[in-house]
Amino acid sequence: MTNPQRPPRLLVVGLGSLDRGDDAIGPTVAQRFAGLRVPGIRVVEREDPTSLIDLWDGEEGRADLAIVVDAVCSDQPPGTLTIMETGSRRNPLPEDTWARTGRGGTHAFGLAESVELARALHRLPGRVVLVGVEAARFGHGEPLSEPVAAAIGPAIDAVIALLWDTGEVGPGPGGRYVRSPSRSNLSLFSVVRPREVAS
Repeated sequence: MTNPQRPPRLLVVGLGSLDRGDDAIGPTVAQRFAGLRVPGIRVVEREDPTSLIDLWDGEEGRADLAIVVDAVCSDQPPGTLTIMETGSRRNPLPEDTWARTGRGGTHAFGLAESVELARALHRLPGRVVLVGVEAARFGHGEPLSEPVAAAIGPAIDAVIALLWDTGEVGPGPGGRYVRSPSRSNLSLFSVVRPREVAS
């Protein structure tokens, strides 16, 4: 539960490798989002999904919301966005959900395992949201494919929309100002949310 005495800890992670074609989508989105300079939101890049547990539950305390942007492979058209949500206050995602997105990204099993290991260790944030971008190629030294490059803006809008919904970003009281998300760009979303954990 969030302590009312402190603002929520909000984290955006770009997962992937900048020199592996479409795997660069996570770090690229993180870099562009960081350029917006939204106060109070920590933005980082990581290549190894196993490093996420310490990042989610670091010295400054557990993140309340962690958004992970990653390339996924699920036989959808390249550039399609898939949003999956889990967290400590939600039931685990069914295994077939991870499978529908290449098991959670190109780091696939590592990301799924990191989420469930963090849950078992009681170190999982209240909300973890994967913003997956369907990838087309992963060759070393290749640039982003055209449809994945075109998904950078919609992926940033997805991150903004997720943060906007917290009330911590936007024009409201205490909101950290950033432009409102262009919801018209969010039409390619596939949203997967497990039920709330029963009390």
